[in-house]
Amino acid sequence: MSFFENTRKPVGLGGKIMVAMMNLGHSAMAEWGLSFLQTAPDAMVLDCGCGGGANIKTLLKLCPNGKVQGIDYSAVSVEKARKVNARAIAAGRCTVQQASVTELPFEAEQFDVVTAFETVYFWPELAQNFREVYRVLKLGGIFFICNEANGETTKDDKWTQIIDGMTIYTDTALKEYLEQAGFCQIQSHKNKKGLAVRYSAEMRGEKSHEHFCIHPAGSV
Repeated sequence: MSFFENTRKPVGLGGKIMVAMMNLGHSAMAEWGLSFLQTAPDAMVLDCGCGGGANIKTLLKLCPNGKVQGIDYSAVSVEKARKVNARAIAAGRCTVQQASVTELPFEAEQFDVVTAFETVYFWPELAQNFREVYRVLKLGGIFFICNEANGETTKDDKWTQIIDGMTIYTDTALKEYLEQAGFCQIQSHKNKKGLAVRYSAEMRGEKSHEHFCIHPAGSV
C-alpha cells in the first residue's frame, strides 16, 4: 500500500500522518468553500468522510446552537476527529462514529445540512450514496460538496493512477448523479483557479433540498 492510498482510507502510522496533513492542507479550500454555505445557528449537520475532524470544528462554530455529527469509514480518522473535537463531544454537541455512506446509520430527514469535503472521489456507489444523503436530509436541507479536482486538467489524472478506487467526477457527471437522487436547481461559482457549483433543489416529490458542490483551486 502506497502512502497516497491513505487519502482514501487512512490506516496505521501512515494514515495518522496523512490525516494530520489533510487537516492542515485542506483548510484554505474548506474556508473558501464554506463562504458559500449559509446555515442556521441551530442547524443539525452531518459531515460525511469527516477525516481528521477539522471541518467538524469549523461547522460547530458556524452553528453555535446546533449539533454536528461526523462519520468516516477509517478508524484512524475517527480517532483523530474525536480528539480534535473532544470538548464539543463532551458538551453533547458533537458525535463521530465509524460508518459508511453506503448505509448511513441515521433515521430519515434528520439533518439540515450534509457536507462532503474531498471525499466523493472515493464513494463506492455514487448514485446510491447520494440517495442515502437525500434520505437523511430534512425538507429544504442542503447537501454541500467541496472538491479540489473536477477533471478539468490533465494533472487530475495522476491522482487516479496512483490512488486505487479514486474517481474524479466532472461537474456534468456530478449533476447527473445528484438529479437522479432527487436534487435539482444548480448554481455555480468559480475562483481564479477553481470552480464552485451550487445545487439548490426545488420541490421534487415530497422534498425540497439544496446542494452545494465546490471545486476550488489546487490539487487533491
